[in-house]
Amino acid sequence: MRPLAALLDAQIDTLLPELEGIYTDLHRHPELSMQEFRTAGIAADYLDAHGFDVSRGVGTTGVVGILQNGAGPVVMLRADMDALPVTEATGLPYASQVKAKDEDGVEVGVSHVCGHDLHVTWLMGVARLLAENRAAWRGTVLAVFQPGEEVGRGAQGMMDDRMAERFPKPDIILGQHVMVGEAGTVGYRSGTILSAGDSLKVKLFGRGAHGSMPHTSVDPVIMAASTAIRLQTIVSREIAPLDSAVVTIGALQAGTKENIIPDDATLKLNIRTYDEGVREHVLSAVKRICCAECMASNAPREPEFTALNAYPLTENDAAATARVAAAFTAFFGERAFETPPAPASEDFSIFGRRWGVPYVFWIVGGTDAQTYRMAKEKKQLNAIPSNHSPQYAPTLHPTLKTGLQAMLAAATPWLGE
Repeated sequence: MRPLAALLDAQIDTLLPELEGIYTDLHRHPELSMQEFRTAGIAADYLDAHGFDVSRGVGTTGVVGILQNGAGPVVMLRADMDALPVTEATGLPYASQVKAKDEDGVEVGVSHVCGHDLHVTWLMGVARLLAENRAAWRGTVLAVFQPGEEVGRGAQGMMDDRMAERFPKPDIILGQHVMVGEAGTVGYRSGTILSAGDSLKVKLFGRGAHGSMPHTSVDPVIMAASTAIRLQTIVSREIAPLDSAVVTIGALQAGTKENIIPDDATLKLNIRTYDEGVREHVLSAVKRICCAECMASNAPREPEFTALNAYPLTENDAAATARVAAAFTAFFGERAFETPPAPASEDFSIFGRRWGVPYVFWIVGGTDAQTYRMAKEKKQLNAIPSNHSPQYAPTLHPTLKTGLQAMLAAATPWLGE
């Protein structure tokens, strides 16, 4: 079976200038999670112009396009649309200057240092290629542009908006993500490819006082500091060396003035795990340690826990991954390889879990090849700005073309039949 990417190679090259223009426009105009109205409109209008039956506003701003082309499997292709509350520092001529208010009403810089603008561009390009080359494939394509991946609400919101009842049930769900890696390469993996992610806010309660009279207080700053240090022992002392987990405290907030002991302090935590048993243990340990530190400090009440978001494991179906891997190898040769699990998390798998169908997710390298090879040779890969860094920017070529090729190649075992 010849991959669709090979059959459509000439059309891909012809389409690249248009897609580069779309990408730079999306990059200049990022939108925060669940606010992707402009991006969704661009994607929906593009699908509509190329013959898709388009549904807008699915799960707030989601877009679903259906293209039927005879009898055959239903293949869902997914791209996420949202940007991050990060001020871009890439220095690109098309860098974002956008500022917007987040859900708390705070003005923040906004940028696509996540790579989602490239994901949207890839899916738009693949949609057009399939629409204009119907003789090369058979079946039904669901092109899904998803909001809110960065807050873990987009996929769930779309499924809660009756996707399973409103649209054809897929036989396979396919998705991809640009990450640090040599541009032009594709990394696949059967089983777990992305970690589970849990974010929590923990509020610790003390008793405020004047800074000159600490004996009249229950100091939540000391409480928070002790808790932060003790939480780091979960991974080092409670998780087996052959298992894996990450506990990160990304924010510790308390007080407003140097001579006032505040009433409370807040910790914000992010947890990454690759096993459900390990995940449950870490979450339980976090609550145990926070409660114990509050008790040790004689806090007036127990801590308050708020779940900020939760991402399930991304576990690729073994049989479906084998078919995708064979298609990748047939097209990319040595540029396709088995990748280790990544510590990033995604809500992509919610579609497959809710629908009860297999899914495959893979990684597209987006780092300039020479830069990546030199960093690898010097063992300095950690110095390359990664996703979510203000300096993160995938090299556009050949990454733009590689993502189109990868999605078409991955769909071949189903649509090519």
